[in-house]
Amino acid sequence: MAGGVIDGSGLDRLIASLAGAGYATIGPTVRDDVIVYDVVTSVADLPQGWTDRQAPGEYRIERRRDSRRFGYVVGPHSWKRFLYPPRTVIWAGSRSPNGWQDAPPAESPRYAFIGVRGCELAAMRIQDRVFMAEGRPADRTYAERRRAAFIVAVDCIEPGATCFCMSMGTGPTAGTDGYDLALTELDDDRYFVVAGSREGEELLAEIGAHPPTDEDVTRRAAVARAAEAGVSKRFDAGDVPDLLLSNLEHHHWERVGERCLGCANCTLVCPTCFCSTMEDGSSLDGVRAERTRRWDSCFTLDFSYLHGGSLRADRGARYRQWLTHKLATWIEQFGTSGCVGCGRCITWCPVGIDLTAEVEAIRASDMRLGAPIRLVGVRA
Repeated sequence: MAGGVIDGSGLDRLIASLAGAGYATIGPTVRDDVIVYDVVTSVADLPQGWTDRQAPGEYRIERRRDSRRFGYVVGPHSWKRFLYPPRTVIWAGSRSPNGWQDAPPAESPRYAFIGVRGCELAAMRIQDRVFMAEGRPADRTYAERRRAAFIVAVDCIEPGATCFCMSMGTGPTAGTDGYDLALTELDDDRYFVVAGSREGEELLAEIGAHPPTDEDVTRRAAVARAAEAGVSKRFDAGDVPDLLLSNLEHHHWERVGERCLGCANCTLVCPTCFCSTMEDGSSLDGVRAERTRRWDSCFTLDFSYLHGGSLRADRGARYRQWLTHKLATWIEQFGTSGCVGCGRCITWCPVGIDLTAEVEAIRASDMRLGAPIRLVGVRA
């Protein structure tokens, strides 16, 4: 695929060209002291000179020492909220003299996503399996938005303290597929751009990218190596499915439940969680009615309500359900883990629960017969 180098004005032309082609251009921007995904109309809307500092239960933005536009990690938003909206009207209709008439479905927007990280590309591929798997009916809302989306990926340059994408094989670079264009921020105002589709190649030619020099190629490789070296959080995910499913009665689930607030923040910020519920409503005069799908969470008490009671009445059981599904039974369902290592669930947990630490705590006192005994905090 074609490649080239652009500067800030080229990036501005890229955004303008996508908007001119009818896309709603969505990218990172600063709002309420957080870097979120929202409409961007030019490079002036991007978080130039800003970065984020993250830790379990902690997030803040601060000024960088340079003027990079993509010098942050990921915030509370994921691209899921555009492809699989928090609230979707599944059906709507109105009463007429001839009976109920279906309202025409709303037209799906065409999005151009600017600034998609490698872990987020992996999350989209996971949700593709959930909503568009071959042999099963596709979710119309997701499928239409996904197929129409133009994706501009961006390599990470400084992974955060809660990122563990290297352990999940999802980052920190964008990889070789899943995007139309991929950017590497070489310095304050220069970007190495690689096309990943025919549409990407055409746009790259339209905005006037310059051929890369040998120095540009070397610099791009150096940025990737530095980013990989910067991922400090590591997670041994190889045996996790068997570990968790063999320790469903482990006492540690109760300990986690004592700390967990059941707030569902982790599922709301997760780029792959897809639980939902349906709500039916009508106008007071009975003339209009609709069925709406909205996000739900396995952390809510009512989510497992069945035949007069909740199957998971305590928070420890609900945390166990979430973690074992995310890291174990998800693989049985969809052939892949439900975690991409973005670290959002760790950062945005109010009490700083770290799923990697909870897995290691269970591993340290594995209940499986013949499993090795490990001491927490002691390295072999």
